[in-house]
Amino acid sequence: MNILMVLTSHDKLGNTGHKTGFWLEEFAAPYYALKEAGAQLTVVSPLGGQPPLDPKSDAPESQTPATVRFKADADAQAVLAHTGKLAEVSAADFDAVFYPGGHGPLWDLAEDRASIALIEAMLAAGKPVAAVCHAPGVLRHVKAADGSPLVRGKQVTGFTNTEEEAVGLTKVVPFLVEDMLKEHGGIYSKVADWQAYAVTDGLLVTGQNPASSEAAAAALLKLLA
Repeated sequence: MNILMVLTSHDKLGNTGHKTGFWLEEFAAPYYALKEAGAQLTVVSPLGGQPPLDPKSDAPESQTPATVRFKADADAQAVLAHTGKLAEVSAADFDAVFYPGGHGPLWDLAEDRASIALIEAMLAAGKPVAAVCHAPGVLRHVKAADGSPLVRGKQVTGFTNTEEEAVGLTKVVPFLVEDMLKEHGGIYSKVADWQAYAVTDGLLVTGQNPASSEAAAAALLKLLA
């Protein structure tokens, strides 16, 4: 089972002067869950090389067993330091794709032609796609076979407006994940802020927030079983 993980290359948090990137827990927890299930993992990003880590995800209060494990894992750190280029991979070589979040994807992956084409090709080939927290934002321009928005009529979740408000970035992000999913016709649902929640609809798995990353990985593995 070959699984592709796609990370952001974007490191600027709008015009705030602060850094962003991918959220460590949302990479680390799925990375270990998928690896332990026997998956061969390939990690890519738009620019390749070391993707930017959101510094807040590395703060003491953001640590989880998976992030602690990652920090002690030289092999996993080497994988992350040498990501391939997103535009150079083919959907034909993978059985599924997983998108960790962090704010970065809202700027680059949501607009990235290679990412959009990859998701459309995976789903057309009957292969599952998972995205957690802000990463459901990558579905913004993805179309279904009939040309309608991919999420139209689908059960989905993603980072809530109230969670975005809690981190004070409602006016900074290019779009709100919850609003975008609803505007594109998604049947959006959520649980209380910061609680684990993942939704599967057909081949599409979405998770609400960082706490949902392991649940999203488990849902993806269930589709592959």
